[in-house]
Amino acid sequence: MKIDWNIPPARKGFFYGIDKLIGPGATKAEKNLQLYIPFIAGFIMVAYAYYWQLGWGWSQYLIAGLLTVDIVGGIITNSTSSAKRWFHREGQGFKQHMGFIGTHFVQLSLFSWAFLDFDMMWIALVGGYMVVACVTILQTPLYLQRPVAITFYALSIVLAIYSFEAPQGLDWFLPLFYLKLLISHVLREEPYRPEYE
Repeated sequence: MKIDWNIPPARKGFFYGIDKLIGPGATKAEKNLQLYIPFIAGFIMVAYAYYWQLGWGWSQYLIAGLLTVDIVGGIITNSTSSAKRWFHREGQGFKQHMGFIGTHFVQLSLFSWAFLDFDMMWIALVGGYMVVACVTILQTPLYLQRPVAITFYALSIVLAIYSFEAPQGLDWFLPLFYLKLLISHVLREEPYRPEYE
């Protein structure tokens, strides 16, 4: 298995935007994982809520489905080799990573609005932990980033279980939310490539 940090040119037109999200040169297998699994997960989430009659309105079904697709898709996409070499290329440093992390206050706000009566303290605590963890990981020497990230992620699971509120049927949200950011996105890892490339 080879490691290749060289990024091929992005495609033109509509696919340029796709390449900026998933990384230029994504393999067919990477694309399939990123496309099918998130939408299957979103469908299962909505079907689960409907079957167990959680008492949601249409906007809650929509938001839960979209957040599921986004988070599951983000976990997969950000951990692919193509995304690793794209999001950790030269010129992508602390500022760029924290800009990406900061956009996730939108997801937290949507979740809180739809399911927690727009609890601002929940947003501040959950988002504050996200920011502190990501800043610490990014400021840690590269050789220690993985164990530091795993430590913060382990603590996030404890907090999600014992401290941060989660509505019925959505107790998975924070563990997967933090997995997407603390492990899949922030960690710089080698972009292994298939031998046939």
